[in-house]
Amino acid sequence: MSARPQQTVTAEQIDARLPQTQCTQCGYPRCRAYAEAVARGDADINQCPPGDDITIQALASLLHVPPKPLDVHFGRHAPRIRAVIEESICIGCRKCIDVCPVDAILGARKLMHTVIAAECTGCALCLPPCPVDCIALVPAAVATNAGPWPEYTHAESTHWRARTESRLQRLARRERTGREKPLVNIPSPAGPASSFPDDRERIRAEIRAAVDRVRQKRHGHD
Repeated sequence: MSARPQQTVTAEQIDARLPQTQCTQCGYPRCRAYAEAVARGDADINQCPPGDDITIQALASLLHVPPKPLDVHFGRHAPRIRAVIEESICIGCRKCIDVCPVDAILGARKLMHTVIAAECTGCALCLPPCPVDCIALVPAAVATNAGPWPEYTHAESTHWRARTESRLQRLARRERTGREKPLVNIPSPAGPASSFPDDRERIRAEIRAAVDRVRQKRHGHD
């Protein structure tokens, strides 16, 4: 744990020195949350594998503390990657779309999804929820460096921060709208009105059926 930084150092200043991959490896749900924890003195400066030594040095200089090696408990620095969806296997379940922190995946339910290569941060958060393992991580082309990190440009980190904030604002609006909606009832011939049934079980059933179809198709090619 780092010493509590000086009060003049803000979370915004710390966040500006993070690559904004939003990978959660630092132990926090997004880069800004990690920056806030460092500003409070609740997190150390060496918890960002994508930023590695460059971020550590930048934070150490900002906070006037000695630099230290990356804490491998949070992962190791690795070459930049991006996600690719094998579209012939994708079942359109939207699970990857729901977890992408920068809205880098396009698609709709029951329709094929695709990753916008230029928007993908390589966070890998889309892999665990995919029920058919149709997402792979591949080496990403590294643009000519125009920032502190050799693999992430300043323009990219700024762009990813803005996309993350935009997504969070959209989700917050959706949550508020959902809470404000009145309970909708439908008349039942058997008696009093009843609530619309929750469609989560139907969606789960559709996903299970789609997964079974993919498995059968794979076995047919074996």
